[in-house]
This record gives sequence, structure tokens and C-alpha cells, in this order.
Amino acid sequence: MAPSLEVAPTDAVLTLISRSFTTLPTSTSTPTAQQSTLTLPDNSTITGTNTIATYLSSTIFPAEKYEYTPLELALIDQWLSLTGPGSLTDEVIAQLNIHLKDKTSILGTKPSIADVVCYVRLKDVAKGWSAEVRTGGVDGGKRYIVRWLDWVQNSPVVGLKLEESEKLEVDSSSVGTLVKGEDVADEKKAKKGKGKEKEAGDAGIVEKAKGAVQAVASKIGVVGKDAGESSAATAGGKKEKQKKEKQPRQPAKKEEPAGPSPVNIDLRVGFIEKCIPHPDADSLYVSTIHVGDAEPRTICSGLRNHIPLEEMQERYVVVVCNLKPVKMRGIASAGMVLAASPKLGEGEVDDHKGPIELVEPPAGAKTGEKIFFEGYNGTPEAVLNPKKKIWEAVQPGFTTTDGLEVSFDVTATGGAVAAAGGDGLKKLVTESGGVCKVKTLVGAAVK
Repeated sequence: MAPSLEVAPTDAVLTLISRSFTTLPTSTSTPTAQQSTLTLPDNSTITGTNTIATYLSSTIFPAEKYEYTPLELALIDQWLSLTGPGSLTDEVIAQLNIHLKDKTSILGTKPSIADVVCYVRLKDVAKGWSAEVRTGGVDGGKRYIVRWLDWVQNSPVVGLKLEESEKLEVDSSSVGTLVKGEDVADEKKAKKGKGKEKEAGDAGIVEKAKGAVQAVASKIGVVGKDAGESSAATAGGKKEKQKKEKQPRQPAKKEEPAGPSPVNIDLRVGFIEKCIPHPDADSLYVSTIHVGDAEPRTICSGLRNHIPLEEMQERYVVVVCNLKPVKMRGIASAGMVLAASPKLGEGEVDDHKGPIELVEPPAGAKTGEKIFFEGYNGTPEAVLNPKKKIWEAVQPGFTTTDGLEVSFDVTATGGAVAAAGGDGLKKLVTESGGVCKVKTLVGAAVK
């Protein structure tokens, strides 16, 4: 016996699902009660729009075509919950808009039941937005949500059956079209329209890279000559002059290996685009953070029990960018968010109770901007070698002052770090000159 779905008259989500996906193995009727109910073959029942929609999703988006990771399943549950009755606040809408900034679907490229459910709940809300709100981006509008709504209602991959009069009217020229990964050919062509400047930018980057290679190659030819010789040499006399002034090759100077130093640590200004709870770890957040690379990084941090989720959205932080990537409960983490907590006394054990405060870059700092301790500005390691224990040697010197400025105290490293930067506390500063701080913690450990 097939499951029996009774759709409450007020349940717009399940009404659209039952109409759009007629191959669902359910018989549908309209109950007198105001709550939808799915009765299973064993006569057990499921109630609640989110629960029923999740149950039906395995038929709508079958496993043989769509395989969802644990993180994706957590995202689906999160957005079903956040957009439910009584939960859909302005803050949630703003968070979803940020989340969709560089995505076609809620999961990125593949469709899911979250797209269907959230579409129904957001469409009527979006109808009341002004033209300015519809076309604005993260800072002043909901352009990314509107673009996503237009994709959901028209995409054959999602497969909603909607009359034109039921759809949200969208001017794609004002919100762009970001369609990638799973959609059909005609939708892929839309990539070339407004809103797809990134692809053109990528092509430009390739051309610039070619030019850069050529420029470097030409520079190699003038290494060791002064600018006067390079500019004065002519096609006919260049070889003769080079031969005449050629200097004997000097033996390469052997450099002694330097000890651990704050110079080795790659610290940068990061911008958290979005942050979600880790699906398999109660103490961890999973953040998408821009640090000036071509793509944002996924970084896990043990801040979930100390900093509210809403405070981890769309904010600037300080990121350690050259730690060796590690998997944290199944999710690869490529960096660490710098935070301060009270120092432990001798013999004390960290009980992980906090408080913990994020290190904040100065106002006006730019995403990806280099950060360093005064007196220790140099070229960091590409990736810290865990065997050399550089981070473990340097980090004990990270602290905060009475003025809440993050600083480096070389004396706290027990001689593991040479005092190359000079005596006294050295402030953590950006290249543009501002100082990184914390809110309240004095004399704290920073890591």
C-alpha cells in the first residue's frame, strides 16, 4: 500500500509539491484539520511540512542522481528550519541572501528539497520588496535571493509546475543569472549575460597571467645589469657590451637556517561570508572565509559554544593562512580564526569554558591584507611544516595589552624565538597601519 498524503488547505509547500511531482508514490487528499499528515504503509504517521517534505525528497531528487554529503544534509535541515513559520525573520532573509551570493541553488549547484520549500516561503515575501531591494546586493538588497527564486521557478532541474501568473516577476538583467553545474544548455548560455562577469574576469586573468610570464621572462634577461646598460644597449652592440662587462660568477652564499619567528606565520585579514554549525561536531563552526585567494576557504573553528552564530556572519577576522590543512570531523579545514581567551595559570587545565573573543582587524582593513607583528615583517612560509613546530614555538608569545591590543611578547616563548624584532611588546598591525584588538580581554592568550 502506498503512503497516503493529506495536505492541509493552508499548506502551500506540500500543495505545490503534490501538484508538481505527480509520480510521488502517495495518494493525496485534503483533510479537514489544519495540519498535513503522511500515513505510511504500516499506519504510522508523519506530520509537519518540513518532516514530510524531507521524507518525500528521496523520490523528488532520487539517490541515483543526487547524492548529498552530511554537510549538505545539514544545510538542508538548517534552511528548512530557519524559513519555517515564526522563524523567517529579516535576519534570516539577510543571511540567506549572503549564502546565495555565489550559488545557483542553496547547496551550490545541485537542487534539493530546500530549494522547493524555501521558494514557496520566500516568493510571496519577495513580491512586497521594492525595486531597489530586489536589485541590491548584500549591503542593501536581496538581489541574490531574487536571482535564486527566478532559477527555482523556471529550472527544469527543479521541476516545479507553476502557471506564469504564479511566478515572481523578475528582471534578470537587473539581478543577473548565476547558473552552473546541473542546469540545461539554454540556461548555461545565460552565464554570458549580466551577472556572469566573473567568467569574463577569469578569462582576463588567464591573459594577464600569460603576459606576466612573458614579463618575467624578459626580466630574467636583465638580472645583474644596471638600468642604464639595459636601456642603452642596441640590437647591434648589446652582445659586445655584455661580454665586456660580464662579471665572474660569485659562489652562492649559504644561509644558515633561521629559528622559529613570527615572520613565518601567514596572518591575513579575512572576511566571513557565511558560517554554519558543523553537522557532526557540537563545538565546531564551519565558515566560508575570503582571505585574498582566488577562492574562499573552508575553515573549522571551535567557537560554537562561545560565540553566537549570528556574530559569525559577514564580519572581518584575523586568519592564520599557512597551517597545514586538516580534517575536522570529516571536513577539511584550511586555516584558523585567531581568537583570545584567558591565560591558564601554572598547573591549570583548559576547561574550554571561555570566555573567547575574536581578534578584530582595524576599521578599514581590506580582505586579504597582510598582518604582522611590528619588527617581524617578512615573507612567511608557504605552509608551516608540522615537524618543525614553528607555530607551537611562536604562539605562546601572542597576548593582549592593557589597551586591548594584540601583541607579541618574545620573552613568553622561553627562548624558542630570537628577539629579532627588538625589546618590548610588538603590536599586531596591518600593512595599512592599523592595530588588531580584542573587546575586553587583557593579558589573554591568543591562538
